Amino acid sequence: MALTENELATRWGLSVKTLRRWRQEQLGPIFCKLGARVTYLISEVEAFERRVSRHSTFTRAYQ
Repeated sequence: MALTENELATRWGLSVKTLRRWRQEQLGPIFCKLGARVTYLISEVEAFERRVSRHSTFTRAYQ
């Protein structure tokens, strides 16, 4: 199962523009692109969420 970029943006409270910028900068979860359509496998989204989870705001979530 996969999420569209609109669905992921809603899930995380981000703009689609932010997700697009993250893809260009190689941040965020792994994505699939078929033609113009971008999707994110839920397993990749959940893995990314686990990687960026922190117990403190002092530590950067991603680099």
